Amino acid sequence: MDEQGNGRRITKRFNGVKIFSATVAHDREALGDKVTAWIRNNPQKEIVETVVTQSSDEAFHCIAITLFFWQQAGAEASV
Repeated sequence: MDEQGNGRRITKRFNGVKIFSATVAHDREALGDKVTAWIRNNPQKEIVETVVTQSSDEAFHCIAITLFFWQQAGAEASV
């Protein structure tokens, strides 16, 4: 999503979402590599937006990377 000068948001079209998340330190460190590998293995999906979310409490720290993508009709779907 982009923001116009008037404060309104422009929503890009998407027809799929892929979420990567991790709470354990080792998994958080590897999260970027997992996302990169997924993007590389899914060239038919055009990433139109990325949202990174971080949350934590006294015991846990979680990071989530959400990819919004557009996939043309008839393109092979993969998880």
